[in-house]
Amino acid sequence: MKSRREFIKIGTVGGVALLSANSCAADQTPEEANVPVDFEPSQPITKPIVVSTWNHGLDANKAAWTVLEAGGTALDAVEKGVRVTESDPENTSVGLGGLPDRDGNVTLDACIMDHHSNCGAVAYLQHIENPISVARKVMEDTPHVLLAGDGALEFALDKGFKKTNLLTAKSKEAWENWLKESEYQPQINSENHDTIGMLALDEEGNLAGACTTSGMAYKLHGRVGDSPIIGAGLFVDNEVGAACATGVGEAVIRTAGSAIVVELMRHGKTPQEACEEAVARIISKHKDLTNMQVGFIALDKNGNVGCHSVYAGFNIALRDKNHEEMVDAKYEKEW
Repeated sequence: MKSRREFIKIGTVGGVALLSANSCAADQTPEEANVPVDFEPSQPITKPIVVSTWNHGLDANKAAWTVLEAGGTALDAVEKGVRVTESDPENTSVGLGGLPDRDGNVTLDACIMDHHSNCGAVAYLQHIENPISVARKVMEDTPHVLLAGDGALEFALDKGFKKTNLLTAKSKEAWENWLKESEYQPQINSENHDTIGMLALDEEGNLAGACTTSGMAYKLHGRVGDSPIIGAGLFVDNEVGAACATGVGEAVIRTAGSAIVVELMRHGKTPQEACEEAVARIISKHKDLTNMQVGFIALDKNGNVGCHSVYAGFNIALRDKNHEEMVDAKYEKEW
């Protein structure tokens, strides 16, 4: 696995997507990037394109790209992409192998949204490996947006999903070690690998997004963060763009973070500027920023990408026809 600061190139750097992506990279001048920094509306749209959060986004993007490259929909791409992370037992922040709550229960949250503003979500779902696919079923097979708890599980089982023991030996051992301290406080690490959010623009020019997580490690039983909440963890407006969030969900919920990013783009801000403004609002609304890591990614209708975070350490995975790379987000504060 590449380190998160290593770049993977599969072609020459070019096009409007990289133009925006490089505006996210910390400590990188335009000369170093060898691309211009200003977006010109007359430039061609970059599509298809997929962008996702964190290192695990690389493998997720590969799966999403197989859909986009074949002319498939952004919706199919984001579902297929994040399922890779959900099913990875080595990833302790999403799906199978996710770190449990303080009582030892792995509970999952997810949402998905398409270019028609259709959306579906599940919260506090247990025993199901791929909550993103259950969320899509909620969107497509019910008149509702969000199902939670036992109701979400019953719905999943009715739809043919199989019960799975999500607590792997690795995560169980970590939980048991944590219990020795008897400190029932959510644990936030310096990079907040608690979510995968993914946004895609397909060949038809349509956007979709997905967000899925096992939430904060050792959280209070029953806690739900921003990831299954449309407008907080994820928002898609096919006229404008899409955004998703990662980090401390309570802070994102308080500011309707992803909806704010999209609305700022509607009013003329670039994806990068919109992410920066959303982070500034997070900071302004919280007196205590201890462990208050939040990051946003955004993708507009032209294939421009933005990313920004409160603290250092956030990065995104980006892929289009010409390149595949990790990008370190600009940030406001050092740890």
